[in-house]
This record gives sequence, structure tokens and C-alpha cells, in this order.
Amino acid sequence: MSEAEKLTLHIVDLARGNDEFRKVLWTGDKTQLVLMAIPEGGEIGGEVHEGHDQLLYFVAGSGVARIGDVETDISDGDVSIVPSGKFHNFRNTGSGMLKLFTTYSPPEHEPGTEHATKAQADADE
Repeated sequence: MSEAEKLTLHIVDLARGNDEFRKVLWTGDKTQLVLMAIPEGGEIGGEVHEGHDQLLYFVAGSGVARIGDVETDISDGDVSIVPSGKFHNFRNTGSGMLKLFTTYSPPEHEPGTEHATKAQADADE
């Protein structure tokens, strides 16, 4: 496999096929690519990333994004932008999994991190 093939991914298909809460796909010096899947009624959990910008690209399902004091409905095809230092949370309010891929700049998680559930992710922090 060529280096270009390793660095070019069918990301929407990968994200739609992912059932893990968090799965780090790639980590560079300045950016990280992560798959996420939020179960019905679940949420990422309110948090603030100091020193990290985050972009979340939704590929399946529906929910509510809270960024700062603003709540917005989200669904496949939407992107949410979370600047460093801004409170945020994302809740699945639909039926089925809310699936997305997200980038962190700079990286937020250890390379290769995988958490099948939010409970595992919370226990690891």
C-alpha cells in the first residue's frame, strides 16, 4: 500500500461503520482524526478543551449541539466548530446512533486510543 493510500481514507464510510464511542484513527504533530458513535439518549459529555480547537462532522443520526450557551439541532451533513476554551456537549436525540468524525488541533488523545463506551472513556481520564 502506498503512503498516499494510507493517508487517504473513506472517512464517511469509516464513521458510519464505527460503533465505538471513541476511536483514534490518526495522530500527527498538530492534528488528530477520531471516529465517534453516540448511542440513543447518550452524549459526549460537557467539556472544555483548553488549547485545542475541535471540528465535529456528523455523518448519521440526529441530536443537539451545545456550544457555549447556544443549542442547535444537528444531523448528518452538519459540522460543529468548537474553539479552544469553549464549553460544549453533543447529545443524541434521535433513533439509532449519532455518528461522526472529529478533528482536534493539536491532538487531544493518545495515539491509538479506543473506547467502546463513554463509561470506558470516562474511566480512562
